[in-house]
Amino acid sequence: MSNGTSTLSYTDLANSTQLEQTVEAIQARGIKVHVVETPADALAKIHDLIPAGSDIMTGGSQTLREIGLEELLMAKTHPWVNLKDAILAENNPEKQGQLRAQSTLAPYFLGSVHAIAQSGEIVIASGSGSQIPSYAFSSKNVIWVAGTQKIVPTLDEAIRRLRQYVLPKEDARMKGLGYPGSAINKILIVEAEPAIFQRNVNLILVKHLLGF
Repeated sequence: MSNGTSTLSYTDLANSTQLEQTVEAIQARGIKVHVVETPADALAKIHDLIPAGSDIMTGGSQTLREIGLEELLMAKTHPWVNLKDAILAENNPEKQGQLRAQSTLAPYFLGSVHAIAQSGEIVIASGSGSQIPSYAFSSKNVIWVAGTQKIVPTLDEAIRRLRQYVLPKEDARMKGLGYPGSAINKILIVEAEPAIFQRNVNLILVKHLLGF
């Protein structure tokens, strides 16, 4: 799977036909899709989807930073309970680890994805895997935000996008912050969200270049 070099541009926004086909394919797999025009619209949609007073948790995400959610959470000018506040305030490593584990059960978990196939599969890469339990099972409500440049024709091309585009970009970003770099240690491929699990999984697609 995903051998060879792609000829696609990974920074081109999806056209209307590609977007329509992708939305239809994802929704057929049990995931709700909301298409918005701007980063500000994406942030407004998050407010619509999460009731005031709800416990929330976020995965590390360049996209969430770019739409202004991270700044909003840090300023504490929001109507929710941000579980990350308690994690960051805890100095005891063992207790902090326990809080991080508990946060995978957050009723609302937000993040982004790294590639979306027009056939409907959604692909997430991770160095630590910390967000994967929530995305895959443990959180009842999941909200992903992604720019439409992450849409590619096939699942093979989605995996290729991770390795050839996302990883080098994230590696450079981490090194620029003084860290050793980045690696793809775990990959989650979301094929469907069965109704029997009674979860509410939402993808906000933004017609704007966001994240890697």
